[in-house]
Amino acid sequence: MAPEPVNVNEFQELARQVLPKMYYDYYAGGAEDQNTLKENTEAFHRIRLRPRVLIDVSRIDMSTTILGYKISAPIMIAPTAYQQLAHPEGEVATARAAAACDTIMVLSFRSTCTVEEVSSSCDAVRFFQLYVYKRRDICAQLVQRAERNGFKAVVLTVDTPRIGRRESDAKNKMIQPKLKNFEGLISSEVDSQDGSKIEAFIKKNFDDSLSWEAIGWLRSITSLPILLKGILTREDARKAVEAGVAGIIVSNHGGRQLDYAPSTISVLEEVVEAVGGRLPVLVDGGVRRGTDVFKALALGAQAVLVGRPVIYGLAAKGENGVRSVIEMLKNELEITMALSGCPTLKHITRNHVMTHHDNRNFSKL
Repeated sequence: MAPEPVNVNEFQELARQVLPKMYYDYYAGGAEDQNTLKENTEAFHRIRLRPRVLIDVSRIDMSTTILGYKISAPIMIAPTAYQQLAHPEGEVATARAAAACDTIMVLSFRSTCTVEEVSSSCDAVRFFQLYVYKRRDICAQLVQRAERNGFKAVVLTVDTPRIGRRESDAKNKMIQPKLKNFEGLISSEVDSQDGSKIEAFIKKNFDDSLSWEAIGWLRSITSLPILLKGILTREDARKAVEAGVAGIIVSNHGGRQLDYAPSTISVLEEVVEAVGGRLPVLVDGGVRRGTDVFKALALGAQAVLVGRPVIYGLAAKGENGVRSVIEMLKNELEITMALSGCPTLKHITRNHVMTHHDNRNFSKL
């Protein structure tokens, strides 16, 4: 028997072994040259830590609050679509793992389990991710179902007026899975002989006229707080503050949308500075180690969200796999905090990291 995974990256190989190629490529792939996909992880590797010593780290507290909800560590579950392609229990297994780890899961608008199945599976704080379709009445129905079922916030994805060019999906003729949330509302059938069925579906249904006015519309249909996912610049961060949203997620869609967009960790600080503490900034993309979480916090994020590793854990070992992935990251973060002299998250400061922008000469270290 293969040895148990000892870190998050090892789950990726397990997932590759168990998943059909079409599904693995869908989850693992990025847009075009996959430059942004690679850069998301590699940019973390270029950031160095500046540990402080002789500090009492006998008790480490990783807990924090997001929109007032307490979580055990600043590691949340990012929205990822079609989880039943990874494991038969799909989003329900992920929801149970999130609850067991005492963290927040963001359920994808394009989940394979229904909002109701996820909400009844276990008691936990959950957010609902939203894409805006041309038929806004369908979006309104889903958001209102989420609100009725106890979801605590809406995460509006703003980087997908159209779908990025994911070449492996086109080659594999990726299927469009049935989405039970939309039964009786919209057909998942598409007339596309060539290429990715998902791409054809999105072209047909996503609203590519989406603009800042959509936030007003969203406010008119729900009382839930709204986070914007997909901000990468100070200009859009300022506009988000002006629009009065509850938070920002710095994200490039896991390198799946605009290739050669910057890695998220490289623009996090720019966004944090533009926001100036007026609302929480979270970040996703490329988080594979506890040190990555620490680096994001040092650069001003309130929490990170993890996407692909959750899918890999789910594919390899179901609910327990997702729990393992989150617990591994938590354990690594705890060790990083201890070895850096940070007993709580408040102790993690900008002085604990060096980026290549910092005016220090690495070669002298």
